[in-house]
Order: sequence, then C-alpha cells, then structure tokens
Amino acid sequence: MPDLEALTALIAPEAEALGFDLVRVAWLGGDERTLQVMAERPDTRQLGIDDCADLSRRLSEKFDALEEQGKDPIDGAYRLEVSSPGIDRPLTRLKDFSDWAGHEARVNLTVGVDGRKQLRGDLIGVEDGMVAIEDRKSGKLLFDPAHLHSAKLILTDRLIDATQPIETDGADEIVEIEDESEN
Repeated sequence: MPDLEALTALIAPEAEALGFDLVRVAWLGGDERTLQVMAERPDTRQLGIDDCADLSRRLSEKFDALEEQGKDPIDGAYRLEVSSPGIDRPLTRLKDFSDWAGHEARVNLTVGVDGRKQLRGDLIGVEDGMVAIEDRKSGKLLFDPAHLHSAKLILTDRLIDATQPIETDGADEIVEIEDESEN
C-alpha cells in the first residue's frame, strides 16, 4: 500500500492550485488498485465533472513527471479516481464536523467513547477540539478526532434539502413540488 501521507502531500497543492479543497485521499486495494481523490470547491462544497477532469489531468501530469525522475509514488499499475465527495460524504476533516452540524452521521472510532465504537446521530459540531454528536442511544457524546476511523453523512431529507446542485445541466426535467403541509 502506498504512503497516503506522502500522496496527500503531493496531491493537496495540486488541488489547491485549482482552487479546490482536498477532502480525502484513499487507497482502495483488491483486484483493481485505485487511488481515490475527493475534492470540493470551498464555496459550493461540490465538484463538477469538468473540475474532476482538470484535477485528474493535473495529478496525472504530476505523477508522470515524478515517474520520469525515478520517484514514482505508487509502484505498479493503478487507477486514478477523482470525484466530488457526494451528498452522503465522508467526514475527514475537523471542519467537516462543524460545517455539517445538524445533520445525521455514522461514526466509527478506533477507541470507544461511553463504551461504544459506533455512533449514529446528529452532529453538534466541535467543542474545544473534540467532536460533539447527539448519539441516538447515549445522548450527547464528545470524541477525540484522533480516534476517528471513519465517518460519513447519512442521506436524509434534511440533507437533501440543504444540498442543492450547483448546476442542472444534463437533467431531463426539474420538477418543483409544493409542500402540501403548508396548505
């Protein structure tokens, strides 16, 4: 498995040069070795297809140049996957827990809190460097982000309402539905 810290150090400046925030760098092993890069525009929290293509080209050129210098960061063949984090996005940075406060998340920890390593509930935010969540079973819990194994938002109506697409190009039809509870 490649050194993810070293890869992140190579990838982050390339994403930032295009005006993107790097969300995650992951290595997906198995039969198809894949380097997964997730990024977003800071103003929209999304990344369009052209943005993905631009970042993919930039990273490919960077890695090709390193390979020519004999400094290939990944041994052997692999696939580069560049994408937006999506609506039910992974939460990887401390700011994600603040930015998505009020939304439901599933959290897996390496060290348990209140005797539990799996939490699910509404994010409260960050308090004194600790992540706060209103867990469904235990109420308000705080955990050290250093103990985070993985976390992601849960797809809910509330999240869908809060996450409008930046563009509708390619959509067959946009249908606005009136909320019947207002009548």
